[in-house]
Amino acid sequence: MSEAMHVENSFSGRRWELASCDEDLARGIQLDHQIPAVIARLLASRGVERDAAMDYLNPTLKRLLPEPCVLKHMDEAVARVVAALKTGEKIAVFGDYDVDGSCSAALMVGFLAAVREPPRVYVPDRLTEGYGPNSAALLKLKAEGISLVVTVDCGAGAHVALKAAHEAGLDVVVLDHHASEHVVPALVQVNPNAGGDDSGLGHLCAAGITFLFLVALNRALRQAGFYAKHPEPNLMDAVDLVGLATVCDVVPLTGVNRAFVRAGLARLGHLERPGLKALARIADVAPPFTPYTLGFVFGPRINAGGRVGRCSLGVDLLTTFDAAMAEEHALALDTHNRERQAIEKMILDEATALAAQQEASPFVLVAGEGWHPGVVGIVAGRLKERFGKPAFVAGFEGGLGRGSARSVPGANVGVMVRAAHESGVIESGGGHAMAAGFGLTPAQVEPFRLFLSEAFAKGGPIADVPLAIDATVSPGGATLGLARDLQLAGPYGSGNPEPLLAIPDVRVGFADVVGRGHVRLRLVGGDGARLDAIAFRVAETPLGDALLKSRGANIHAVGRLRAEEWNGQARVQLHLDDAAAAAP
Repeated sequence: MSEAMHVENSFSGRRWELASCDEDLARGIQLDHQIPAVIARLLASRGVERDAAMDYLNPTLKRLLPEPCVLKHMDEAVARVVAALKTGEKIAVFGDYDVDGSCSAALMVGFLAAVREPPRVYVPDRLTEGYGPNSAALLKLKAEGISLVVTVDCGAGAHVALKAAHEAGLDVVVLDHHASEHVVPALVQVNPNAGGDDSGLGHLCAAGITFLFLVALNRALRQAGFYAKHPEPNLMDAVDLVGLATVCDVVPLTGVNRAFVRAGLARLGHLERPGLKALARIADVAPPFTPYTLGFVFGPRINAGGRVGRCSLGVDLLTTFDAAMAEEHALALDTHNRERQAIEKMILDEATALAAQQEASPFVLVAGEGWHPGVVGIVAGRLKERFGKPAFVAGFEGGLGRGSARSVPGANVGVMVRAAHESGVIESGGGHAMAAGFGLTPAQVEPFRLFLSEAFAKGGPIADVPLAIDATVSPGGATLGLARDLQLAGPYGSGNPEPLLAIPDVRVGFADVVGRGHVRLRLVGGDGARLDAIAFRVAETPLGDALLKSRGANIHAVGRLRAEEWNGQARVQLHLDDAAAAAP
């Protein structure tokens, strides 16, 4: 692509490359499965073999769900919960306030309520307790008569709290997916990203791990004769939660994760869960849903409770089966989401101004007094997109800062913040390669900046990852049919990005700013064929400025082709990711 179109430096400073493809493999996939050539090429370029193409195009849990007990310590975790259910122990579920944590907790609550009684649910307050189990909360549960706590989407890093629980005689089973280099002092931990686990399931979100745990628990209860007196739950009724969490936690959409999302979307389409039905009505969306609906409509609203509202609202929404209560929770989350958007805009404006002063740095580190910790992760993501490099954002309230980091390929921010924490540079830190969280004091900001500078220097320059383009098409070829064909290879997301199409040498017939900083365009091919396009949130960026200055000129455009409904009419539109000047 870069040779054919000579794009080495696009409007946003990117280099473009056409994804490599084994053309023989693509033809074989096309012949085997009688699918469009563009889909066969897409699969081949993404490393899908001929014998795996059907599972890729039609992922089902029946074929792809792994044996749960390949996860280390799964048998021990299941045995402990079986014993608690048989003897009537009081169980608590300790969750997290994001979508994955809320869905994981809702999975556990739904199952335990079905087989015996609803468990005690504890979701820590983000502002006063922070993330994950803390000693005070666990000891409080112990004082309430709880003898077993199951943590979901948290616990892997809670060494102090889990030690306190153990010393108090409180058993804790940890179901988590966050990286952990050390053995946690829990009764048992099921975590594919902890040391010694060779299950190969590290790509699962916490809800996926919780679902596998429930599959194993359900089987154990059945074998123990538990269901002679209790109706057996249908776990497929809860796969909507797993699909929702898988998309919102941005884990790779490969293997069983594709099946979770496909099955979850199908289940969600029935809107049988009152909370999601109420949320869909308030957000004005209707089936059929897509990963976009999960990630950008449902997800932000469920997250909003943990960001600026009551942290347990997400779990409450997903577990209630009272329509009136579901409506109340959904309205509260929608209100909190609008509050979050207003706070985010204010902080983003301040953070962007500070980040613009760090042009020479390989990363961005900004902090501000009064910046709400519930939105610093979103702001970090926006800065990462705007400046094309890792972003670290912290907000201070009462002398302690809570921060989030978002990265680009080639820079592991999770390793960096964990190392900074272990070195005593910051108060806390953990996370993944692409996203991390940390805590620090105002006095630690500059030492942290120095630590990061040294870490980036040791790691060398961040790899120049080109924009990988899947295929080229003309405006006339960018049809509704093509957009719908491309959906065959979905669901798309992390690990399986939506195909990027290049539209070469098109004239910008129209370009203007619309909405909240979006640029709408009309692209015209040499034969007069037209294609509508939109570039989101690019106004006042190099890309947005260049697009507006290209009115009447020819450009190369790159984006994702979408089939959309507008006023009851189906249409196709390019969601533009980048563009470059075409040779005169």
